[in-house]
Amino acid sequence: MALGTRRDGKQHELWVERSTLMRSPKHAFYDKLNELLRSINFDDKVEALCEPYYASGGRPGIAPGVYFRMTLIGYFENIDSQRGIAWRCQDSLSLRRFLGCEMDENTPVHASMTHTRQRLPKDVYVQVFDMALEAAGAHGLVSGEIGVDSTTLEANASLRNIERRDTHEAYPAYVDRLMEEAGVVEKGEKPTAEERLRFDRKRKGKKLSNKDWEPSTDKDARIMRMKNGSFHMGYKAEHAVDLNSGVILCAKVYKGDEGDSKTLLESLIGTLARMQLSKIASGIKAVVADKGYHTLEQLNELQMLGVRGYLAVPATKGQRVWTNKNADETRAFKNNQRRCKREYGKSLHRKRGEFVERSFAHVCNTGGRRRCWVRGEENINKQYVIAAAAHNLAAIMRASFGVGKPRAWVDKGKTFAEVVIACVKESLGALQRLKALFSGSGRGFSRRTHRFRLTNTACPFL
Repeated sequence: MALGTRRDGKQHELWVERSTLMRSPKHAFYDKLNELLRSINFDDKVEALCEPYYASGGRPGIAPGVYFRMTLIGYFENIDSQRGIAWRCQDSLSLRRFLGCEMDENTPVHASMTHTRQRLPKDVYVQVFDMALEAAGAHGLVSGEIGVDSTTLEANASLRNIERRDTHEAYPAYVDRLMEEAGVVEKGEKPTAEERLRFDRKRKGKKLSNKDWEPSTDKDARIMRMKNGSFHMGYKAEHAVDLNSGVILCAKVYKGDEGDSKTLLESLIGTLARMQLSKIASGIKAVVADKGYHTLEQLNELQMLGVRGYLAVPATKGQRVWTNKNADETRAFKNNQRRCKREYGKSLHRKRGEFVERSFAHVCNTGGRRRCWVRGEENINKQYVIAAAAHNLAAIMRASFGVGKPRAWVDKGKTFAEVVIACVKESLGALQRLKALFSGSGRGFSRRTHRFRLTNTACPFL
């Protein structure tokens, strides 16, 4: 065999037969996902939803089924940006097969994904989420026991680009004005960066409040404390999750300064709307949340809605004073406290810690939604609700096939191989014990042609 050499300036053929092109390999997970999407008539439904927002003529754009499949790939492949999704789809043969693109076709670029996202309103994305939720309800994955919790998302904005809400001046200009008013520098003189930093460190009353400051790039972002303790511009994402299957019933992104107690009722109303539109008749049987959602107003509203609340009661010093509260709020508080102390309430809180936190881990940490690369509350909600729909499709896949993500499918194959190897080793051990039992020598045997050397062990059934 002759030595081959790599040639950079290779001349390509003018015509290539289609039959000679490389075919996309099969991917077991994405083939099963395509079967699930075909079973719910996904392509025809999303084309009907998107048809009013396209012109009757002109150059054809991305097919809605292809676009939403690319957004699902961002969740399953842990890709947070549209550029990364477009590059991954262009590079992978199995993802080309999932999208339905042939080898002589180009996959959509990130700019086309941006135009499609801007063209479609938020309601279309919510209706796609309803399709996935309806499929989850048809598989019996919705029970009515709901856990609610929230997490932080990092916005595509920086604290260096904040400005005053009243004067619209940047932070360095604001510090320069304070230095002039304090007489540190003369009027019209511009201090150096080191002088500005030294003055800013020592001045009193320094704080960054969302009432006084806003980012110049993303007006909807707010100053928030992240999970690692640092401060960034961010948003708040809230999930309403079924506590028996982990299916997300409602997912919405709020501004970062909206407290948990203010958004609980809105999330529950959205959950009821999603369940009704998805033809799920179970309703809300119980609502479980942590201490951040516990207020007398929320408990009273849950009681008026006829929903059994299990809101964790925060610790207080001394006895509560009920003289300035009405009877309904007092009754709602004591009923909730009594329910949380029972064994059923404790089991629901254990489920909340398992399923709700797991949904954030799947969507944000391994689903590419922890960091936002688009700006504006509406754009972020568009991407986030599709990630929640992908999470529900993964729950259906996990319930039907035992695997919810592509990497889990690979791990399942590895686990199966390990089981086979363990069975082979156990069989060889059984043969050795039988040989030692019938030969009476008590010693193991080995042959040069065998790869494994069998040692003597005691017979387990003697």
